[in-house]
Amino acid sequence: MIRSRRDERRAGECVAESRLRALLEHFSTIEDPRDVRRILHPLPEILLLVVCGTLADCDDYEGIASWGEAHLPFLRRYLPYEHGVPGERWLTILMNRINPALFSAAFSDWVRETWPERPELVAIDGKTSRRSHDRAAGAGPLHLVSAFATTRRLVLGQEAVPDKANELAAIPVLLERLGAEDGLKGALVSIDAIATNADIATAIRKVGADYLLAVKANQPTLRAEIEAGFAAAEPHSLDTDIDLDKAHGRIEHRRVDVLREVDWLSGERRFPGELRLPGVACILRVHAKVELADRCRQDTRYFISSASLSATQAAEAVRGHWAIENRLHWVLDVTFREDQSRLRKGHGAQNMAVVRHFALNLLRNAHDKKSLKLRRKIAAWSPEYLSSLLSMPDR
Repeated sequence: MIRSRRDERRAGECVAESRLRALLEHFSTIEDPRDVRRILHPLPEILLLVVCGTLADCDDYEGIASWGEAHLPFLRRYLPYEHGVPGERWLTILMNRINPALFSAAFSDWVRETWPERPELVAIDGKTSRRSHDRAAGAGPLHLVSAFATTRRLVLGQEAVPDKANELAAIPVLLERLGAEDGLKGALVSIDAIATNADIATAIRKVGADYLLAVKANQPTLRAEIEAGFAAAEPHSLDTDIDLDKAHGRIEHRRVDVLREVDWLSGERRFPGELRLPGVACILRVHAKVELADRCRQDTRYFISSASLSATQAAEAVRGHWAIENRLHWVLDVTFREDQSRLRKGHGAQNMAVVRHFALNLLRNAHDKKSLKLRRKIAAWSPEYLSSLLSMPDR
């Protein structure tokens, strides 16, 4: 029995060491834009510093540099730091120069290696860092499209929206990167109505995943057809899930109806430009009624999917999509104060957004029951706790 426990402990330590080693290895693959003859602070040292500083409740380069100076012995556990840590000015310059595409790719590869299980539900949505605009240069704020594994609460990857473009330009690039080596095979990918078009649906199917797309007023013909389909459907042809939720002073009734008899959606085109999505398997109707103390509101939403979902699966997927707002975007704004960041030059805003995703995934993997905010504070106080976050084996 003693030997067995010892073996288990060694196996756990091995997993932990491999997780931290993977982080450093992926940092080492990112191209350093500087002249190799003049490098005092290697790029992996810089990236480890900003990730550790962000974990330790620092939200700007000044705080990260000061934390690094105070915790240099801790950092030297993992890398040499022969010349100490760079100051705020050099951190700013270096983070502005790192190629954000390579950094995002390294992040996605690290997630795939560290959490190898394929995600079941993946929500894709965009978020704007409101104070990252540069009016002097005529540049708008950073808008990042992120992929979030809702059941694991794990950020899978991100892609910046090009200037003067919308999310449709970034989503296919993100899907291609995440879908490499069957990374999205078998997953259900949900996106809001902006992506309800044949190109995005085809891109999702191409990587071996199914789509769940919202149908709103931007597709009036398709929405009208779906509404008519439900109106004409016999009650026995619908699969229904009903849920009642009482919390925070309100009562919410949710009813999800799924219609899988959708052959009429894949018939011959009836007029030029008519929307036809590949492999439609079902359509969804979600009716929500919310009763508050002083008012009542109702809402009906429609979705279309290439997966033959049951009503229970559909309800879970629809609720899961909105988790990206509550468990990712809201956390980045409240816990990491992302909306207050004033990084505006070079690639700094985009690269630091990726650093926050690194930090968030590591924080979420902790085994305790503390809040994310408290975990960051304890990481700033306790080097041992920070070390455990960096090398925590999976749950």
